[in-house]
Amino acid sequence: MNSKESPRKSTGWCWVIFAITMCVVFVLGLLASSITERRAEVASIYNNKKVEITGIETHADKWGLNYPREYDTWLRTENMDFRSKYMGNQFDDVLEKRPEMVILWAGYAFAKDYSAPRGHMYTIKDVTASLRTGTPVKPEDGPQPATCWSCKSPDVPRMMQELGVENFYKSKFGQMGPQIVNPLGCADCHDPETMNLTITRPALKEAFARRGMDVTKASLQDMRSLVCAQCHVEYYFKGDGKYLTFPWDKGFSVEEMEQYYDEIDYADWVHALSKAPLLKAQHPDYELFKIGPHGQRGLACADCHMPYKSEGGIKFSDHQVMSPLANIAGTCQTCHRDSEEKLRNYVYEYQDKIMEVRNRVEKELAKAHIMAQTAWQNNATAEEMQESLNLIRQAQWRWDFGVASHGASFHAPVETQRILAHALDKSLQAQIALQKVLTAHDVQEVTLPDISSKEKAQAYIGFDYQTEKAKKQEWLEKTVPTWYEEAKAAGRL
Repeated sequence: MNSKESPRKSTGWCWVIFAITMCVVFVLGLLASSITERRAEVASIYNNKKVEITGIETHADKWGLNYPREYDTWLRTENMDFRSKYMGNQFDDVLEKRPEMVILWAGYAFAKDYSAPRGHMYTIKDVTASLRTGTPVKPEDGPQPATCWSCKSPDVPRMMQELGVENFYKSKFGQMGPQIVNPLGCADCHDPETMNLTITRPALKEAFARRGMDVTKASLQDMRSLVCAQCHVEYYFKGDGKYLTFPWDKGFSVEEMEQYYDEIDYADWVHALSKAPLLKAQHPDYELFKIGPHGQRGLACADCHMPYKSEGGIKFSDHQVMSPLANIAGTCQTCHRDSEEKLRNYVYEYQDKIMEVRNRVEKELAKAHIMAQTAWQNNATAEEMQESLNLIRQAQWRWDFGVASHGASFHAPVETQRILAHALDKSLQAQIALQKVLTAHDVQEVTLPDISSKEKAQAYIGFDYQTEKAKKQEWLEKTVPTWYEEAKAAGRL
């Protein structure tokens, strides 16, 4: 038989193929037209700028004229309407909830006042109002250096440019008050002419340079974390000039940074009760994130805290920097297929387990400080106390490293659990060593004080919170308005 198809059937297939081809061409035409329209829309916004921005422009509203979507989302950092199981963007007195921390920081400013962080819009307000920054009668008498402003405002790189970096750090906190008035904004992370992400703080560049790396050559994806790492890192104030320094020379782990500090014989302060020379961890968010599961897979801070949004043909980053749990659909679910409830509960499960260890550490470490105080009161010698104080230093550094980092229990849950487990172990080792000293001095029992509230804990260490709070409020009402009047008159606001 002849296997060839009939002419009619062959013609029918031709028409089917022709129709499919026309449909494909039509769809491709629509796609091309859409792409052209979207590109034109993007070009009309980003190429036809309303104002030219050059230099260090600290006024975010001027940037907003050119980039209204980003600016509008940045304004929302003022919102305080989110709270998850353990944190949010609302004011939260941490010492009130965890009074053992008062004992752990006795003799250091954090024992006076420690609140959970709010949005970027509050950087100036919160650091100014904190009891930690003091109430200087004269600006040059303030207890804290200008270095404390380093991560709070785009006015900081402006003042560094005007004064020089070293002179800025050497200044006092109160001296910079009239100059530093704008909260964290566009100029902290963006080049004004290209809008490329850029590093505006020298400490980050210097830290990488000491490791033989040029951070200015980083990829865009890396920059989406590095601009955050200008501030969300562990640091210390080096020398009499209080030069902001990141202790990364030996590495990024808690042990490598401890080794760095030990070799230069550095301590942030000597504990008021135990007399242990201690380290105060700041907020090693970047360091922990990089070794956690998301950092190891190439994600950036901005992927979760500043997710992309689309509006028409415009794709932009949401600048309402906050917890990913506030927008699970736009953050977690861009990669994970689980439900919002499941994803939220996964995070809470990590947090629950880590907080269980954290709470135990705080109780045992506070007890170790009080046991050391009792040993000193019973004539223990420095030689007898050396082992105990070393263990307390090591335990406190690990505890603080784990709790000072925002989101550590999510960024690197396994590593954070390891660090806190070691903190607990060293706290208990310190107690054992102290018990030997106490026994040698015929101390049979240590009477632990009632530190069940912030007020009781602060009273035990000799700090009068109400008096200091009243002094601070009076200083704020008297001083800050003059700062803002001066700034406004000079056009800095």
